[in-house]
Amino acid sequence: MRRLLLVGGGHAHVHVLAALAASRLAATEVVLLSPHARQIYSGMLPGWIAGQYAIEACALSLDALTRRAGVRFVQASCTGLDLAAQQVHCSNGDSIPFDYASIDCGPVAQALDLQDSAGHALPLRPIEGLVAAWPGLLQRVRQANREFRLAIVGDGAAATELAFAIHARLEAEGLGQARLTLIGANPAPLAGFPFLLRRQAARLLAGRGIAHRAGRVVVAVRADHVQLDDGSRLAADAALLATGAAAPAWPAASGLATDAGGFIRVGQTLQSLSHPCVFAAGDVAAYADARPKSGVFAVRAGPPLAANLRAICGGQALQPWQPQRRALYLLSTGGRHALAAWGGLSASGAWAWRWKDRIDRRFVAQFGG
Repeated sequence: MRRLLLVGGGHAHVHVLAALAASRLAATEVVLLSPHARQIYSGMLPGWIAGQYAIEACALSLDALTRRAGVRFVQASCTGLDLAAQQVHCSNGDSIPFDYASIDCGPVAQALDLQDSAGHALPLRPIEGLVAAWPGLLQRVRQANREFRLAIVGDGAAATELAFAIHARLEAEGLGQARLTLIGANPAPLAGFPFLLRRQAARLLAGRGIAHRAGRVVVAVRADHVQLDDGSRLAADAALLATGAAAPAWPAASGLATDAGGFIRVGQTLQSLSHPCVFAAGDVAAYADARPKSGVFAVRAGPPLAANLRAICGGQALQPWQPQRRALYLLSTGGRHALAAWGGLSASGAWAWRWKDRIDRRFVAQFGG
């Protein structure tokens, strides 16, 4: 019997599990390796921060999905990949051999100097870490008897959406002592988005007193400040690290073909360019047609990945997949309002938030345990 090993419980692998629940693979043992028994749907994380959702409403049960799919679940993370022996090394000390492997473990936080910042630096990734740390940070703000300064490191979509969400939560609780600052290398938040959307976001941020420290990169976080690349310091009681995605070290170390950032290079069939027995999707993959690191493309990669894994296990021909060139982005601004972008077009309003809410709830309901 052959073995298909799914490394990580990302958005694409959720589709694979659903496909296996509908129709299992013949003569194939399927194993899912993931450090967590659930996946927090990233699209709903800002809504949870803002207090709009319970965390259970944002979670997909990998445990339940694997049971329905007849997949063996190993709760551990991947620490290394031995391509010669075709086995994955796990954080629990075990090694799992495979005939075929698919990697959808997501990215990691970009490296920063975090010396002496324990309890003050909160990385966005892994999301479970932020979910565990957020209540403590919120309690620190509640107990502060002076201005509480929160630095949000990054000024992309994730950082900006989280800034809006945090502001909404603090305002709902009457915590006016908090001061939020986005710090990023760009002249304005949401670089790469349509001009009108960026202008609207800047107006909303300014109107809510959320500052933006432009043209700067945070190089270190300390207990009472963040260090910027020009040598200056910005006072901060805590820092939320929402910088761009970085690749884990082990794919490149294993000998898999990777791009300059360490992300796994795959062809249109989602197979590794160097090792056809390995597939990759989601943020950890560098697609043949480059796309942004976004949950939108991870979700869209799920069905073609599921089809090609089924095909290779059954000795069938694999089919190419080309990611869409345009994607719909819906960014919550904290309340029941959102920004929308499609290609060069943008709009905003309560209708955009309702649209986003329906999409997010439908995704979780579709795969929920």
